[in-house]
Amino acid sequence: MPSRRSVFCIGHAVQDFVFALPEMPRAAEKYRATAFISVGGGPAATAAVTVARLGGAARLAARVGDDAVAALIVRELEGYGVDCTHVRRFAGCQSSLSAVMVDGQGERMIVNYLDPRLPPSPDWLPADLPADVAVVLADTRWPEGAHALLGRARAQGRAAVLDADTPVPKDGALLAAATHVAFSAPGLADYAGQADPRAAIVDVSRRLAAWCCVTLGSAGVMFAKGGRSGHVPAFKVAVADTLGAGDVWHGAFALALAEGKPEGDAVVFANAAAALKVQYRGGRAGVPTRADVDQFLAQHGSGP
Repeated sequence: MPSRRSVFCIGHAVQDFVFALPEMPRAAEKYRATAFISVGGGPAATAAVTVARLGGAARLAARVGDDAVAALIVRELEGYGVDCTHVRRFAGCQSSLSAVMVDGQGERMIVNYLDPRLPPSPDWLPADLPADVAVVLADTRWPEGAHALLGRARAQGRAAVLDADTPVPKDGALLAAATHVAFSAPGLADYAGQADPRAAIVDVSRRLAAWCCVTLGSAGVMFAKGGRSGHVPAFKVAVADTLGAGDVWHGAFALALAEGKPEGDAVVFANAAAALKVQYRGGRAGVPTRADVDQFLAQHGSGP
């Protein structure tokens, strides 16, 4: 395995209360879950866990409240080896939490609460990135913090990766701060205003001075830079639970860049990590190790 590289993640840390159901609720009635688990979530936080599980050094900057949920969030993250020095507790605020429903096909519905009283100012973040940080990875849940650290990474010649899921700020400043923009399908459609992912990613790549891609689940990943596009297929696996799969993808992609992989190889690596994740239920319980991914790639190569 390559020498241990560091990824600084910034954004959302949340506690997920996950209910397994045979099918998604269709009416305002009572439903009985077949299983339940309380587990940490959030795009940036789960990406940080992924970096640590895959053998990298992971830092996380996030805002939480001063409540019992914050203790749950931090305890789990530190248990995975994530450096939570920059997870800040704010008095009088509630930590973020979600009710998650996962159906028998592995699809999920999420209802999240993010306290609007959490201060948006990023002025407490480090002015200079630690020397060992090769990549900054940000989600869109705290735009002010994401913009600050992505901008610092880009200015210091390091990769600045944006997980561009909804909501993507329409002013474009956050995307312009990134060297790599990885959209979800809804995030790309929302930002570009068109449903065709290939046309949208090509158009967006022409407007941004960044490498861009869109993750499409079982349809793989489309990427573009400067208007030229390509496609990396997904690995074909049985899906048990898609919760956190996108976050795992982004964490694996960021770590691969930190290790010096070119973007195409980083996409294959991230696709493998996400393919392993979706085969297991339980959110972060299914985040693969480096040995898992290396063995999977040895068996499956670069894809189907």
